[in-house]
Amino acid sequence: MPHRSLHSNAQPMNVAVIGTGYVGLGTAALLAHIGHTVTGIDISEEKIAMLQRAEVPIHEPGLDALLASVQSRLTWTTSYDAVAAADVVFICVGTPPGPDGTPDLQYVVSAAASIAPHLNGHTQVIVNKSTVPIGTGDYVTRLLEENSVTFHAERHAVVSNPEFLREGTALHDSLYPDRIVLGGSPDAVAHMTRLYAPLIEQTFVAPASAPRPETYTRPAVVKTTLQSAEMIKYAANAFLALKISFANEIAGLSERVGADIEEVMTGIGMDTRIGSRFLNAGLGWGGSCFGKDTQGLISAGREHNYDMPILQAAVTVNYRQRQDVLQKLIRQLRTLKGKRIGVLGMAFKPDTDDLRDAPAHDLIERLHGLGATVVAHDPIAMPRASREWAHLTYHEAGSVEQVFDRADAIIVATEWTDYRTLDWNALTPRMRRPLIIDARNIIRNPIDAQVEQIGRDAPAAEEFTMETSL
Repeated sequence: MPHRSLHSNAQPMNVAVIGTGYVGLGTAALLAHIGHTVTGIDISEEKIAMLQRAEVPIHEPGLDALLASVQSRLTWTTSYDAVAAADVVFICVGTPPGPDGTPDLQYVVSAAASIAPHLNGHTQVIVNKSTVPIGTGDYVTRLLEENSVTFHAERHAVVSNPEFLREGTALHDSLYPDRIVLGGSPDAVAHMTRLYAPLIEQTFVAPASAPRPETYTRPAVVKTTLQSAEMIKYAANAFLALKISFANEIAGLSERVGADIEEVMTGIGMDTRIGSRFLNAGLGWGGSCFGKDTQGLISAGREHNYDMPILQAAVTVNYRQRQDVLQKLIRQLRTLKGKRIGVLGMAFKPDTDDLRDAPAHDLIERLHGLGATVVAHDPIAMPRASREWAHLTYHEAGSVEQVFDRADAIIVATEWTDYRTLDWNALTPRMRRPLIIDARNIIRNPIDAQVEQIGRDAPAAEEFTMETSL
């Protein structure tokens, strides 16, 4: 298949992207790369100033290089004036959970109300890219109608086009998706199909930072109703969360009966009906999606007087994992008062600096509450943590070695490649007690330390007596 910068039958469009977070930046970079002219809009003057200086406010592998390569087709602004010239307007703002788990739509409402006065009376599609409750598409349509004098139902349609990106691999997932979901009226979906033509037919030149996989052909296109598209996003994330919690629940039983969770998950993952992905036992999920979207579905069920006990159990198991890791530590050290505990990893997953709902946050908070001195390290996320976790009490480690110095135990909280490749035997002698709680199961070979992992039988406290003192 030949690959050109634009599909031969596709016409470049003007696109406005509201919001410059993970989803907004990825969307803007993708659309500019496949040939469209894009304006990124954000109310944060600080973020827009950074982007205008070609500085990327988040860490996502390859994103800075892609944005730099398409800067001639990208503009950044705090003004909504660009909406008037746009053929397609993407809403990519946050929908954080409220106290009861219900998604907070204040940013979606603000974006829709700000878009409305700039609608130009011609055909324009407004796209909900944010993860939103079922029915939000209709709500946004009403907001546009109520706040615009030029709104016309046949020319201003709302489409749900959920993203399925994984932080850390978002560039690859954007360029080579397994499916594109488009929910809305047939005419609006056809408009989006034209926008995405180079992506659907894979006629763009693959960027050097994200080469096209040899076996990849093209994405499936799922055309459906607004409500079904909104449900697809929630259901997909909730199902993946279920798989992780299932693996963690089986891991707990595996520890008690002497089974090895990795062998168990390998065995069941070979069943093509199940698949091997998202069956890794560990500290549980974090980030901005799984917890929020699972709670969002539970909240939707509650709104319609419909219980969702399976999803609630998945949430319960996930947050139990964090406490179980602390219990492993307490079982070995008896008390944490006066102990020095190192935490390796602060971001919720590797290859990102995103700290939202990161398991390490809860670990640090609880360790301090139990009287421990906490020393934490992350290859990327420490500067962001110094701002967002200012309410926590911990010491930043300038190097991995500082985490091990005089430590009574180390907890592996994020499975960074930097930690997978550590020379553990060179570092553990720096500890007061060589105890490693490997909550991500990254240590593959025996080391000169007591190692407790998730879903694997471990020696009882009295069975391990090796101890060093510095």
